[in-house]
Amino acid sequence: MEGDVLLHGLNIAYELATLALTTLGLAVVFGLLGVLNMAHGEFVMIGAYAVVAVQQWGLPIAAAFPLAMAACAALGWVVERWLIRPLYMRPFDTLLATWALAMLMRKVVEAIWGKGYRNVESALTVPVSLGAVEYPAYRLVLIAFAVLLMTALFVWYRRSAAGLRVRAMTGNPVLAQALGIDTRRLASQTFVIGVVLAGAAGVLMAPLVRIEPGIGVDYLLDSFFVLVVGGLGTLGGFAGGVGVIGGTQSVISSVAGQTSGYAVVLVLSILFLWLKPDGLFARR
Repeated sequence: MEGDVLLHGLNIAYELATLALTTLGLAVVFGLLGVLNMAHGEFVMIGAYAVVAVQQWGLPIAAAFPLAMAACAALGWVVERWLIRPLYMRPFDTLLATWALAMLMRKVVEAIWGKGYRNVESALTVPVSLGAVEYPAYRLVLIAFAVLLMTALFVWYRRSAAGLRVRAMTGNPVLAQALGIDTRRLASQTFVIGVVLAGAAGVLMAPLVRIEPGIGVDYLLDSFFVLVVGGLGTLGGFAGGVGVIGGTQSVISSVAGQTSGYAVVLVLSILFLWLKPDGLFARR
């Protein structure tokens, strides 16, 4: 009995950790810049394929981190400068533009690696003993990393000078610019950070999922559900959305199957859009 409770608790923690990691990049871009980046999932995909690439080259998985971060940062800078920046304050046009970008990125990946599934190997996927429970070591590492990342983000956002400038820009961009803050440069850096976080999440998720060009769509939908439920622009909203969506999906999926869990999450998100469109902890 105790083993079952521990196993269910670890599975819920794992679902919350993976959801937090794959949503964080979109939370930064959408929550702070108001840009619904429809190519968010494809930046996660780039991270996953970076792992495929380094394994093909005979390099360790750790080498995928600098590769994915460099690729996402370069592409993110180009996208923000030449695609997003002319469309600020035009959300529908931005949505269409990034949706087209997502389709282009998928086709490029298909041209390089094909449409088939890829799997990567990691020594950390072996199980470790936790009392009466055997649990994959990599999942435990992922849970710990998500907790550390969220803690570091909270400290940076609330205590650092850079976090203060970001809060000023999102709170009142005109006043922030009048005070000497380069809002254009800050917005560009924020967008790049968001897509780099998405790419890093893809690297972390690669040993646990089947990698294929359409992998990003599910991550985009889950991220959007989290932000709808939690609200935009606050760490509390992000954490609340992850808890509600991840917890609900994990519990329902374990009882009634993955399809039922996804359906319940979809209905829950629709209800929030209808009854509480600002989410649980929207920025005021």
